[in-house]
Amino acid sequence: MVPFRSRTYTSFDGVQLHYRDYAPASAAGGAGRATVLCLPGLTRNARDFEDLAAHLSRRGHRVLCADLRGRGGSAFAPDPMTYVPAIYVRDIETLLDVNGLAEVAIVGTSLGGIMAMIIAAVMPFRLLGAVLNDVGPDLDPAGMARIGQFVGKSVPVATWDDAAAAIKRGEAAFYPGFGPDDWMRQAKRRFVLMPDGRLRADYDLDIAKPFAVAFAPVSLWPFFAAFRDIPVLAVRGGLSDLLSAEGLARMQQVKPDLEHVTVPNRGHVPLLDEPEIAPVLDRFLEGLPPRLAALTRLKRRWRAALFLWAARRAVKNARRQ
Repeated sequence: MVPFRSRTYTSFDGVQLHYRDYAPASAAGGAGRATVLCLPGLTRNARDFEDLAAHLSRRGHRVLCADLRGRGGSAFAPDPMTYVPAIYVRDIETLLDVNGLAEVAIVGTSLGGIMAMIIAAVMPFRLLGAVLNDVGPDLDPAGMARIGQFVGKSVPVATWDDAAAAIKRGEAAFYPGFGPDDWMRQAKRRFVLMPDGRLRADYDLDIAKPFAVAFAPVSLWPFFAAFRDIPVLAVRGGLSDLLSAEGLARMQQVKPDLEHVTVPNRGHVPLLDEPEIAPVLDRFLEGLPPRLAALTRLKRRWRAALFLWAARRAVKNARRQ
């Protein structure tokens, strides 16, 4: 295990939020490497990135792995209706501010990738590049329906073996070749042992309450289009039910310089430690600058202001109709 610091900060509405902070290994000389921010999927947490963060740390990157509100080491939100992407992005803005980070590269898994798209539109001046892990502006209805069926549902488990078996029942088709040790690792990442000895899923089940509204059929293409001058690497699981091959092809049409890799024998989501990904991901992140040029930041600030103005105008027009 590569050591990390467990840190907390407070959101705008008083929720204590947690993240892991991996310092770059001194031997790698990380002064010229981008800081990487890892954002997890809907029901997942910072532990999903423990292998990737250790690897990137050894290669000289500082890596922050966020627990979104209601997940992992972060507190549950008093108001479950704040479990929506706009609030998550606001929390991440605070995370960057408290760390004095002007810009970062984002590795976003599923929901984390949606957050990266939103950040590209509203805060492009803070984004060096993005890795979208098995997500894009087209969300396959089959995958969304599957997620809607399990999110917020309590899974009764008595032992770690029970937890591993429960995950295997739901995801064996997405991870062919997984053995008992692999499923146990997933259990340790997704469940938490309570003080009374019980095991529970490591997220607030109330994140399901705004799910239908937060992920209603709204076009993410205007957000994805904001990546036009921002480097993006798209990762797709070959067995994914959320990002289809056709969806990835449309992303390439909109952004011809999109880098991409498809991981065979992986569904939603690749773990980002697969041998097909490592060299591509390393090359992508190491090709990013450690910071943006002043003129680029200025241009992107102006672009963000125009995007927000147009969004507010669209909302006002919709309310009038």
